[in-house]
Amino acid sequence: MVVINPGVSTGRRIRDAKLDLAKKMRREMTLGERCFWNAVRGRKLHGLKFRRQQVIDGFIADFYCNELRLIVEIDGGVHEVQRDYDSLRDRIIARNDITVIRFANDDVVNRFEGVAKRIESLLHPSPDSSGEGQG
Repeated sequence: MVVINPGVSTGRRIRDAKLDLAKKMRREMTLGERCFWNAVRGRKLHGLKFRRQQVIDGFIADFYCNELRLIVEIDGGVHEVQRDYDSLRDRIIARNDITVIRFANDDVVNRFEGVAKRIESLLHPSPDSSGEGQG
């Protein structure tokens, strides 16, 4: 069976195997993912709704916030050896006008206030952060 994934990648179809993998990943979150989820679930972070293990453009994103069109990835050791893959994946997802930000597991677990501030900065970007008007 193939399911349409509304609201994220409209018109995209998701295969059962990908949905099953996303469900499995929800049940088996890493410590960093659990810490992030506990901090943001129920709109605890600035009223933003995050979804866990969201399938977007054929990839499974750790967390997705539709209001910000933002993917939050919580990276562990495996990401050290797959930087090229992650970079390609991020560029493919960016074509959908979705921003990907990455945090190390350790930062989420031990320094969540910095993680929260980085996400908060996306709510109210400073005029200087866009790079426009500089020259």
